[in-house]
Amino acid sequence: MVARASGTRERSTSRIDFGDGLTWRKASRSGGNGGDCVAVAADAARVGVRDTKEGSSGPVLWLGRGDWAQLARLVRETP
Repeated sequence: MVARASGTRERSTSRIDFGDGLTWRKASRSGGNGGDCVAVAADAARVGVRDTKEGSSGPVLWLGRGDWAQLARLVRETP
């Protein structure tokens, strides 16, 4: 795991270049078949989430950083 500035920990990730200038990250725990994962990237104000099998042509769900933090917290707390 890698320590992040926010104090949370991040699992190992691989980086994906969709050609949009953002650094998209895919968790190493994503499925190995290429179709079971999402990628995330952030800019100054928001976090984008996309399905990696859609590639650069797929839609991006943009969340404010506060909404992203709340979603991540809920996912971590869900059994």
